[in-house]
Amino acid sequence: MAIKIMYTIFLGLLVALFVGLGIAAFYPAPKAPESPAILNEPPSAPVPTDKVTITETAEQRAARLKFDQDQKTYQKQFAVYNRQVSIISMIAAVIVLVAALSAVNKIQLISDGLLLGGILTLLYSIVRGFMGEDNLYRFIVVTIGLIIALVIGYIKFIQPEKGKSSSS
Repeated sequence: MAIKIMYTIFLGLLVALFVGLGIAAFYPAPKAPESPAILNEPPSAPVPTDKVTITETAEQRAARLKFDQDQKTYQKQFAVYNRQVSIISMIAAVIVLVAALSAVNKIQLISDGLLLGGILTLLYSIVRGFMGEDNLYRFIVVTIGLIIALVIGYIKFIQPEKGKSSSS
């Protein structure tokens, strides 16, 4: 019995890893900008002004401003990437869950492993949706996740009990 539970958990984790790593392999994330080396160099001499001493050369300031702009662009791209990964993984979770509840349902051990994998993939989708930095999108992802969880609970746990009680 314990080996069956361990197998179900193992299969569920592998399904979620398969989806997550598949997305990363075929849809890579945008690259983060690297900090320019010039920003790590100390200035040759402090430049005094009226009230403050500027410890940054004009070249360093220009490099810092460009890096800041690149960083903001990257953050926007990464938010879009996270939303898209969330959508892709949600679709994959639905496919796995449908497979677990339909065709493979005859083999209980594999069905349970796929069901767990689909749920973990759905959780991954929700987490990536939260990284998208859009409250409306977060709400939509959680709503879809809730609906899927309720449907799965009904199909997997409540519907079989109704079938047993009506045949008695």
